[in-house]
Amino acid sequence: MGRTYAGARLRRLREERGLSQAELARRLAVSPSYLNQMEHDARPLTVPVLLRLTEAFGVDPGFFAERDTSRLLADLREALADGPEGGRVSPAELSELAQRLPTVARVLLDLDRRNRALTERVAELAGDRGPDEAAVLGRTPYDEVREFFYRRQNYLHDLDTAAEGLAAGIGLRRGEVRRALAARLAERHGVRLVADADAEQQHRYDPAARVLHYSPRLRPGQQAFRMATQLALLEYGQELSRQAAEDFTEDSPAWTPARIGIANYFAAALILPYAVFHASAEETRYDVERLADHFGVGYETVCHRLSTLQRPGARGVPFSFVRVDRAGNLSKRQSATGFHFSRGGGTCPLWNVYEAFASPGRVHVQMAAMPDGRRYLWTARTVTRSRGGWHEPRKTFAIGLGCEIRHAHRLVYSAGLDLADAAAATPIGMGCRVCERLDCPQRAVPPLGRRLAVDENRTTFVPYPVEP
Repeated sequence: MGRTYAGARLRRLREERGLSQAELARRLAVSPSYLNQMEHDARPLTVPVLLRLTEAFGVDPGFFAERDTSRLLADLREALADGPEGGRVSPAELSELAQRLPTVARVLLDLDRRNRALTERVAELAGDRGPDEAAVLGRTPYDEVREFFYRRQNYLHDLDTAAEGLAAGIGLRRGEVRRALAARLAERHGVRLVADADAEQQHRYDPAARVLHYSPRLRPGQQAFRMATQLALLEYGQELSRQAAEDFTEDSPAWTPARIGIANYFAAALILPYAVFHASAEETRYDVERLADHFGVGYETVCHRLSTLQRPGARGVPFSFVRVDRAGNLSKRQSATGFHFSRGGGTCPLWNVYEAFASPGRVHVQMAAMPDGRRYLWTARTVTRSRGGWHEPRKTFAIGLGCEIRHAHRLVYSAGLDLADAAAATPIGMGCRVCERLDCPQRAVPPLGRRLAVDENRTTFVPYPVEP
């Protein structure tokens, strides 16, 4: 067993319980000076001390385990990216802050978010819409909702179990999903379903007439999802509001998008109940296309649901899920892993989600390595949507699904790959603006906080060489 240094967490636990060092030392059967050394990381927490802490305070030993701070560290780097102070804080110092004082790090991130919000508001009042408009205006209510799920690692336990219970209660079975949902809407809520060929809307609910209109152009799986979402809003409205209220107020712009996002989560958990879906995923070794055929839903729906399988005691592979367009815009990003998605709008052009556009409909597989050495297995495939008709515009996205390499052997996509060969991984980053790879020939902007080595007498293969 490796040594455990968790002084900040031990000190926080003691202060939350209102204990002095001397009182806690007596409970742990150690001297006050020894406890002081542990709180300042001069000594590690021993196994006997951990056992006594577990018994005395009812905390899990994992409370003191070394934590995955990669997401927190990446958020800190990105928060500093736009300010002049960004280059003054070394990666080592940020890493220590994230590991030793994670609560302080999150407070700093909250302050950064508030500062950005105030900057946006001032810009709006001043009518500032200059060339840096995108950087100034930044976050939308939908960005806030994405952060809501990101902070919860894309899993809402109470809602997921409620949806699974409802699926069992109404007898929801594969191949009969729409019938069961329609019966529940009619019998419990008096809602009628009407196919409405409105070219502009996928669905529309009329609360006065209690009629759910849906486009006949929707595929069966999409129709079921719309029914399930409406059922969530009607039957679990208070729970949706309770979940949204954890981060938003009812008068905030993000309130309604948050309730819709949470209702959509419920809908996916209802039509793909956790235990049944998890068992099928394990049986097929997470073969997305087979799962989509089996449950009668789309490729993207399966990928999104796979990224939520984090129920305690029955965890699936912890995935990161992303949806991007040809221009690199991220319209969806969720993660149950330490993988960090840039909030600044930039991603890595070496990532295989962009290669997917070159061969539509084919699954692309990539072993990728982040600058911190973490390796991932990523799959990417395009999906295309259209309302139908020769002249109707189509929209195409690349859907990426990735997991840490230590889980990759559980996936059918790892067949034939040498997962132990670190040299086989493509070096990618979280976006050129904050990427630490100084020797990347694909870099689009200079690295943060480094002085450029510009010389009129030479050129380099690296676009932005830096001084040693």
